[in-house]
Amino acid sequence: MLEFLISLGLSPAFIEFFTISLLNGVSYGLLLFMLSSGLTLIFSMMGVLNFAHASFYMLGAYLAYSTTTLIGYWWALLVAPLLVGALGAVFERVCLRRVHKFGHVPELLITFGLSYIVLELVQLVWGRSSVDYRVPELLDGPLFTVFGTQFPMYRGFMMLVAVLMLVAIWLLLTRTRIGLVIQAALTHPEMVEALGHNVPRVFMLVFGGGCALAGLAGVIGGNAFVTEPGMAATVGSVIFVVVVVGGMGSLAGAFLASLLIGVVQTFAVAIDASMLTSLQSFGVTITPTTFGYALWRLKVSQVAPILPYLFLVLMLIFRPRGLLGTREG
Repeated sequence: MLEFLISLGLSPAFIEFFTISLLNGVSYGLLLFMLSSGLTLIFSMMGVLNFAHASFYMLGAYLAYSTTTLIGYWWALLVAPLLVGALGAVFERVCLRRVHKFGHVPELLITFGLSYIVLELVQLVWGRSSVDYRVPELLDGPLFTVFGTQFPMYRGFMMLVAVLMLVAIWLLLTRTRIGLVIQAALTHPEMVEALGHNVPRVFMLVFGGGCALAGLAGVIGGNAFVTEPGMAATVGSVIFVVVVVGGMGSLAGAFLASLLIGVVQTFAVAIDASMLTSLQSFGVTITPTTFGYALWRLKVSQVAPILPYLFLVLMLIFRPRGLLGTREG
């Protein structure tokens, strides 16, 4: 494959940059999907926009760190998401269900308050600095090499887990009895209850399942990046961007938006060039007296953090229902 690309006239440096950046972007996008899928499920099934969703992601990483030291990483990969899902189900049963009848604002406020409670508890239990949560030795190494640049094996593992999770969710919702009950409870709760199903319990399981998916993302992403108290704030706003850009309540839209944002932002971070140097290569001269000279000097990597929010603004202006959504805003 590499020989074919070189035969097309592409330089090895460009092939290396494009391949590694694309794979890193896809792996980051799939991690965002693992996060946003739980939030999308909760919103589509219950109409609840969970502001504490990223906090469950953080809990997953910290619980995985603690359980790894006791039972090993592979068991932690199973146990930590289940613990996070159980905590989410308890929160829905004890707190969220009591305010659900009062509308969306109390729901937002109580989940917003939960995010601060989780942050303080994490700092009390594990401290304010990062913890030494490492990639397991079995996956600590290169998966392959492109002209001297290694693509980590653990990144490939992240991508595999995300794809398997996507397939599992799709099969659960479309090919199982519980999936049909969940979808029916969304649109016809009275009929589902008349057929003998406990609708509040279904909602509790949906909320707990969405939190478990966030916990799984924490287990996978906590050691790939860094596990520290600010990790929830780092991704919290981005996953809401993913949900809105993809379409409120659309799982397919969240998948598409996650990959789009992950790839674009990764490429932007890797590009160490500015509009100034690009224009100069075409013979256009911009001097310090030119209007907006400071903006022309900004490198693409410097504006990379604002790109997801730029997508959000443009989407709200031109297509408020998102890429694949069916409802406005």
